Amino acid sequence: MYTRPRVFESWEYDFQFVIMSKLAIGTVQFGIPYGIANRFGQVDRNEARAMLALAQANQIRTLDTAVDYGESESVLGLIGVSQFDVVSKLPAFAGEVSSVSQWASAHATASLTRLGINQYASLLLHRPSQLLDAMGADLYRALCQLKDRGVTRKIGISVYSPAELECIIPKFDFDVVQLPFNLFDRRLLTSGWLGKLKDRGIEVHTRSTFLQGLLLMAGHERPEKFSIWDNLWSKWESWIAQSGLSPMQSCLAYVLGFDEIDKIIIGADNTIQLLEIIESGLPQRAVVIPDFACQDERLINPSSWGTL
Repeated sequence: MYTRPRVFESWEYDFQFVIMSKLAIGTVQFGIPYGIANRFGQVDRNEARAMLALAQANQIRTLDTAVDYGESESVLGLIGVSQFDVVSKLPAFAGEVSSVSQWASAHATASLTRLGINQYASLLLHRPSQLLDAMGADLYRALCQLKDRGVTRKIGISVYSPAELECIIPKFDFDVVQLPFNLFDRRLLTSGWLGKLKDRGIEVHTRSTFLQGLLLMAGHERPEKFSIWDNLWSKWESWIAQSGLSPMQSCLAYVLGFDEIDKIIIGADNTIQLLEIIESGLPQRAVVIPDFACQDERLINPSSWGTL
């Protein structure tokens, strides 16, 4: 399928404003060791505090977390995040529950207490496939009740692929959808769902900007199991060498090129990495990024990496 190239002319407005207004800090690393390129393990509390201070100083105002991210919410609450817009996610419920409404309310209340805030910017479902189960209508109703009560300003879903939206979006009204999108994983675009979501007035949050850091790794650092896609890596590395851009600049430039995307979630393991993202800049000349799209979910879906 054809994927339009992204062309970036010289920027006539402040880069800092452009990128910071869209960036959101992913905080899964604050709660658990996460990411294939992560060499430092779980971010310690002092480093997490410094990262959030750096984010705030650079006008990054959105944090992404989840109940299932280990200690992430508790760490954020200890640091203090009332000055940020916080997006969190309810976990899947196991088996039958006597009252989905009570279950959702209890989890949201506990989550807000851990975070030390009174309201989410957005509350998402981490496993929205449950909306299609027998208690799906109750689950959706519970989310709407939380919004009506002012527990969250917006409600939404976090999905792993645009294909999941086919069965969910026509049946339920949401404010926000979060899903992966990057130079290799272009399914949001090629499936047509980027346009469909915006046509419905749904806010789009993308994650996996750097494919868990895999797109930033040098060839000798990349685990051997990814050599299955050597032809794609060769194409990527050859273009990077010719373009004069860094892998980070290229990854950011591609995703930032879509005005339809409202928030871009980025992860960092420490302040040095976060500062590198903040200071990376966008190209100051016209650049056409080739089509690096890959349809193989064994590569573009990190949850599949354990089977390689």
